[in-house]
Amino acid sequence: MARTILLDQLTGRARSRQELADKLASKDVPAEIATRLLDRFTEVGLIDDAAFARTWVEQRQAGKGLAKRALQQELRRKGVDDDTVREALEEVDPGAEEEAARALVRRKLRSLARFDDTTATRRLVGMLSRKGYGAGVAYRVVREELADSGRGDGGGDDEACIESLEVD
Repeated sequence: MARTILLDQLTGRARSRQELADKLASKDVPAEIATRLLDRFTEVGLIDDAAFARTWVEQRQAGKGLAKRALQQELRRKGVDDDTVREALEEVDPGAEEEAARALVRRKLRSLARFDDTTATRRLVGMLSRKGYGAGVAYRVVREELADSGRGDGGGDDEACIESLEVD
């Protein structure tokens, strides 16, 4: 029964060892049986937290535009150890991360046409912040994309804007 639970869980997508352990525990599988099965699945390569973390980072960064900080939090919630998380995040290209932020801003900018630049900036920087981008990077990308779209002056007081956003 426990083996079937693990195989069913691994059918849809890869999962971390901790996710699988939690699933077995929720199905009242005794801990010693769960540990033996998890060890065996790891030994034969069906459970691989490093591969899981790399795949998770690639998919979530490309699909959702998440920054390293958000990806790190997600992987930790999934029970992946810090060293494995760090290794997976080292593969994220900073240029690709910034381009993902720019794509998010461009997509959202269309729906903010009716708002003034200050409101649009606040909302866009907030969106990027929720996706794990730091305030400095988020504000710079938003300012540049607003200027490229013909809005905003491309200048402004970065520090004042960042401070006002941190208060919200």
